[in-house]
Amino acid sequence: MGNYLLSRLLGALLVVLGVVCLVFLLIHLVPGDPVEVMLGESAQAADREALRVALGLDQPILLQLVHYFEGLLQGDLGTSLHSRRPIATILVERFPATLELAGMALLFAIVIALPMGVMAATHRGKAMDYGAMSFSLLGISIPNFWMGPMLILVFSLWLGWTPVSGREGWASFILPSITLGTALAAVLARMVRSSLLEVLGEDFVRTARAKGLPEWQVIWRHALGNAWLPVITLLGLQLGALLGGAVITETIFSWPGIGSLMIESIQKRDYPVVQGCVLLISVSYVLVNTLTDLFYAWIDPRIRMGKER
Repeated sequence: MGNYLLSRLLGALLVVLGVVCLVFLLIHLVPGDPVEVMLGESAQAADREALRVALGLDQPILLQLVHYFEGLLQGDLGTSLHSRRPIATILVERFPATLELAGMALLFAIVIALPMGVMAATHRGKAMDYGAMSFSLLGISIPNFWMGPMLILVFSLWLGWTPVSGREGWASFILPSITLGTALAAVLARMVRSSLLEVLGEDFVRTARAKGLPEWQVIWRHALGNAWLPVITLLGLQLGALLGGAVITETIFSWPGIGSLMIESIQKRDYPVVQGCVLLISVSYVLVNTLTDLFYAWIDPRIRMGKER
């Protein structure tokens, strides 16, 4: 287990370093000058140059990258070019909103997908199975940037049941959670159905039925308990994806999280904040996936034994 843990942590570290370098280099290729955005087009050339020197933007890109890594090693994410506030402080203020939204979306997906997948598996080849899988296909096909405005149009503007945007009260979670969690619910429902169908043909399920146990106990206590492994893996992968996918949803609903912060910073050409947002999202994604792999290996020793050979 020790070798497996070490290999996973080293792999996660390399991924994070690669993401940081790639984002740092790509963001400096984005058209636009942050100095012009801050001072305006009417600013004097001397003022622009002085500000560029003060911000360190006159240095070569590779040298800026070296300084950035030096700051990371010291726990310093840098300072915002616009607000001049520490980036770590900004991220601490905005990240809880993203976590709340991702958690609510995950809860919505589980509540919808679990019974849907079970019903589809237990009624294989029947109308309920086709209906559930058609719904899941529809959920995967609809993009967030279309679903979000449609939900706002119907439930906020026409019916007046929910707030249009913002993060005030429990009602403000409803539409963003549905928008972000629908695709996950669709994928999860198909995975639950597939895993459960594989387990239902096993001997222990036939034995449970032969003992006279009610069908709901056979499904929910015996079959579903042994079908969780691939579902847990998918949940771990999708939870990390929710953090990254929240960018579009947060922008649509003006949600004060990391995603909307990143979009605002891109528009302002605030390079350090964008790098901090991407670093936080990538670290969260890698951390969740690594923990999922470790948990998977803990409950299934065959995985870590195979990795250590």
